[in-house]
Amino acid sequence: MKLDEKRIVVTGGAGFIGSHIVDYLLVHNAIVTVIDDLSNGTETNLEGWKTHNNFLLQRKDIRNSATVYEVLKEAEIVFHEAAKVSVPFSTKHPCLTMDVNSQGTAILLNECRKRDVSKIVVASSSSVYGDTPVLPKIETMPTNPLSPYAASKLAGENLAIAFSKTYGMDITALRYFNVYGPRQRSGSYAGVISVFINQALDNRPLTIEGEGEQTRDFTFVKDVVKCNILAALEEKSKGEVYNVGGGSRITILELAKKIKEIVGSSSNLEFLPPRIGDVKDSLAGIDKARKHLGYEPEYDIDTGLELTIDWIRESNG
Repeated sequence: MKLDEKRIVVTGGAGFIGSHIVDYLLVHNAIVTVIDDLSNGTETNLEGWKTHNNFLLQRKDIRNSATVYEVLKEAEIVFHEAAKVSVPFSTKHPCLTMDVNSQGTAILLNECRKRDVSKIVVASSSSVYGDTPVLPKIETMPTNPLSPYAASKLAGENLAIAFSKTYGMDITALRYFNVYGPRQRSGSYAGVISVFINQALDNRPLTIEGEGEQTRDFTFVKDVVKCNILAALEEKSKGEVYNVGGGSRITILELAKKIKEIVGSSSNLEFLPPRIGDVKDSLAGIDKARKHLGYEPEYDIDTGLELTIDWIRESNG
């Protein structure tokens, strides 16, 4: 199955990851509709496509079943990226997080069922594993969410696989590991890489939560896009869950020092109390995605950081 002239819906398509998926799809001649309420995303992320004949942005809420049903008309593939995506946000707004991430997913899946959508790829999260000491984290491990965000993503993922089993729908869930890259938000609920880069560019202290010894597997956004496309085109992925990671890990302290060095910043390091709901260590086992999908990350942390820093510099003027 190729993407040419395929009718594809991307929920959350004005957001960080969703907009990169939209880029790929339109470059490869798909017909793309984005549904996004713009609570997290921004039309700026889609600036280059606004007048494109194959592109339509619907500023709608995925929790409205009638709206979703209408948007899904003639859709063949759906990439579900719409979500409240922050652990700290979820600790302050647990009910809203659960409503969007689990109930919103249930509504989307049910309307996809009614529309007989051929393929659905659902974004999940590495946070579902919790703080297991065993590394790398593989898909057969027990899940143990430590935050409302993690619980909401696991609920959405479980719904996706349950819909696949119950109704025979072709649905795949992807557990993202700490995605970063151009267009990542820089506000109060931004990812750590975006925060560090902006602090370093301003020569402000790089704020590290805890002692900085926690490790993360950072995944460049274009690798995440590639895995989404592979999952959408691979029949063997039906009803499966896959990790999407870079396949290596770095401590937050090492990351801060690396960003300082690349930027050439005079920033100091400032240590804050540990974050509620945080996990200590994370590393993706990606053998299953390699075997089933042919996934292989292309961007190491240094390359990804340089591309991200260049983009943020340009965006900041």
